[in-house]
Amino acid sequence: MDLTIAILTLALLALVVRFVGAPLRSRREPEPDDGEREALEAAREAKYREIRDLELDFRTGKLSPEDYRATDGQLRSEAIEILDRLERLDASEVRPRGA
Repeated sequence: MDLTIAILTLALLALVVRFVGAPLRSRREPEPDDGEREALEAAREAKYREIRDLELDFRTGKLSPEDYRATDGQLRSEAIEILDRLERLDASEVRPRGA
């Protein structure tokens, strides 16, 4: 009788440990990288600042119209790439898991 109680107690304990520990053992999908978002947002703000500085330099006569157009086009192209990456990151966060 004592052996049966011991076996049942161990079986019950094993079930409790398995049930309570299940969430700890489950595999989780990786969360979107907050560090990547922060880096992209910082890059976006830096690029906007570069564009504003360029416009100020052009208005004060430090740049020729040709230099301004070439540099402005390049900076705006880089800004669009950053915005596209942020948009893709947002889209991946909204997408339902497993889809």
